[in-house]
Amino acid sequence: MNVSELLRLLQTEHDETAARADNLREQIGRLTTALAETEARLAELAATRKVIASLTPPDHAMAPAETATVYQRIVTAFNKHPRKVFRVRDLHEHLGLPTDEPSINVTRSRLGRLVRQGFLEQPGRGRRYQKRT
Repeated sequence: MNVSELLRLLQTEHDETAARADNLREQIGRLTTALAETEARLAELAATRKVIASLTPPDHAMAPAETATVYQRIVTAFNKHPRKVFRVRDLHEHLGLPTDEPSINVTRSRLGRLVRQGFLEQPGRGRRYQKRT
């Protein structure tokens, strides 16, 4: 191999490496732009979450847990008094729940679900509930 052939091979490798470096710089540019856009979107989402959290009442996140707790309290009351027949209002008073009409209606719905699931029964007529034996 002579010197001119060696220089030609070096020049070819230099040109290929320079082209690869240019390609990588272009990729870096595209990735840098995409990263900046993504980081801006993350900042927007974080700000939105912060605004919504500040406008949401603190007990909003607790609603599903409270619902589960009320069901558990209802079932526990019937388990402790399996032969007792409860009216909805009496059950509310027994559990220390509010006795306003909307709250009573929500509990009436819950009791209806428990009847359909076979846990409770409605002896006789009216709005009375008892644990199914």
